[in-house]
Amino acid sequence: METLRKSFPDIEFVKVPPPECHPAYAYAGFNPSETILPKGHVRKPGRRPFGVETIFQRDAAVKLRDGVNIYVDVFRPANTSKDNRVPAVIAWSPYGKTGGGQLVSVQNYDMMGPFRCGLPLDKTSGYESFEAPCPAEWAERGYAIVNADARGAGASEGEIMFFGQQEAEDIYDLIDWLSQQSWCSGVAMAGNSWLAIAQVNFISRFHHPSLKAVAPWESFTDSYRDPVARGGIPNTAMTNMILSSFAGTNSVENQPGAIAHRPFFDDYWKSSVVDISKMPRKDLPMYQTASYSTGLHSRGSFEIFAKAPTTKKWLRVHNTQEWYDFYQPEASDDLQRFFDFYCKGIENGWEKDTPPLRLTLLGFNGGMVKSIVERPEQQYPLARTKNVKYHLDASEKVGNFDPSAQESSATYDAHSLEGSLDFRIFFKSYTELSGYPIVKLWMSCAEKDDMDVAVQLRKISKTGEPLVSINYPCPVPDDQVPDVNIAKHLGPQGKLRASHSCTKSYVGGRPFYAHNKREPIAPGTIVPLEIPIWPIGMVFAEGEGLMIRVAGHDLGLPEVEMLKLKEPNDENVGKHVVHTGGKYDSYVELPVLS
Repeated sequence: METLRKSFPDIEFVKVPPPECHPAYAYAGFNPSETILPKGHVRKPGRRPFGVETIFQRDAAVKLRDGVNIYVDVFRPANTSKDNRVPAVIAWSPYGKTGGGQLVSVQNYDMMGPFRCGLPLDKTSGYESFEAPCPAEWAERGYAIVNADARGAGASEGEIMFFGQQEAEDIYDLIDWLSQQSWCSGVAMAGNSWLAIAQVNFISRFHHPSLKAVAPWESFTDSYRDPVARGGIPNTAMTNMILSSFAGTNSVENQPGAIAHRPFFDDYWKSSVVDISKMPRKDLPMYQTASYSTGLHSRGSFEIFAKAPTTKKWLRVHNTQEWYDFYQPEASDDLQRFFDFYCKGIENGWEKDTPPLRLTLLGFNGGMVKSIVERPEQQYPLARTKNVKYHLDASEKVGNFDPSAQESSATYDAHSLEGSLDFRIFFKSYTELSGYPIVKLWMSCAEKDDMDVAVQLRKISKTGEPLVSINYPCPVPDDQVPDVNIAKHLGPQGKLRASHSCTKSYVGGRPFYAHNKREPIAPGTIVPLEIPIWPIGMVFAEGEGLMIRVAGHDLGLPEVEMLKLKEPNDENVGKHVVHTGGKYDSYVELPVLS
């Protein structure tokens, strides 16, 4: 913390309310204690009962290396002892643990998404931290669940920080503490989102001999390029919502607020980047998941799998939303097989029977072909991928194999939630897309020296109508499912602030932007913009197609209803012009599976 303050004295730390005063916390007070939850215990009516007698150790103090105390809740089967030890699974986040209140808690999944995100109330016990394993379920499976209030959260001392060295050191100290408990046979980690990013952050910097395995189910590695300023375009709505929900003893690092005075990728943003290629243990077992439905984690999850140097890594790409997937019985069974193999030494065939990659390709609701769900593959991107270019034609609003010799152009209102320009491609035969698309556009704007541009790829029907993919079972027709990204996936997108195109290089044949400076674009100047699109996974029947939608605003649905845009969040002015044909080789490059 002191290093951060000295290195970046302009970074603001915002006071957070104590948990007993935060309106989103169901705070039960600070109460270090140990109780027995009998078999059949139910926290509240309608919740999942405990299937085994369970010890609930609440607000256990863990002293970190700098003298700060953090507090954890531990649930473990009552029959554990020094002669009957069990593995401990850490759920690490500042979101609030069971005994100390929960932020957008499991009790509030119905607040976070339509139809309670597809999760019946009795799916979990209500003792789980947000995005974390359910203690009732995992005690039955023979594991202890450790819900931690990270530094500064709840009653834990210190200040809340985003991902970096401090968090990794704190996790090391918690693993060390757990390894000394008489009932603990080893440590694992699990959870979604922040809980997953914390795992990747730790294993990229340290290794503890007691850590047996990790399960980072959907994460990211770069705060700047994913949630805060994707494509160099600030968008802090989601991170500000998370920031406002924290409660604790002091303050929180205002990472989203830093973009206002640190608009470029500098040493501050670099300090929280997770470089998975540097992980010190090259055989640490890692089981990841990924999906296309998240507007936060897709790029990071696929990138971690590709770059992690461990020889023991698995990725399961599912066709739903991450919270829904996390609590499905078959997903928990699969995770238990992984943990049993590495944490308990049970020879269940995990390494022999589990393919490195289980790949899903979405067919979309209303499509003519069903989704391919978790097909066994060997690597990502797939070796048999062929990059195919479709050249865009602004006069016909289509994409073709052959470029047009005739120059043409088309426009859209740049600063408008309704303005867009659509190109359509129809496939003449069955087609699978998997990997990283790229869209190149020659563009101009007469009214301003910059352009914020978003490009989205959407599956369309044979008649050209855009389709959607519903992320979990909903009790209403598809067209009545609310327009939020938690429930409804439209397709992957890419974004770029045109003045940042001067920072382009190529990594693995794909454009990569340093975002470390800007060069204004003289109004009216036609410039080429190469926009990398987040991972795509789609399957098409003969005659179905793809729409390339170009706009000045974010084209993804809001993650949750409260983040729905009323005004565009871009800095555009006037009209954007897309130029095609002749010397303007605008195209979309698609990863086609042969």
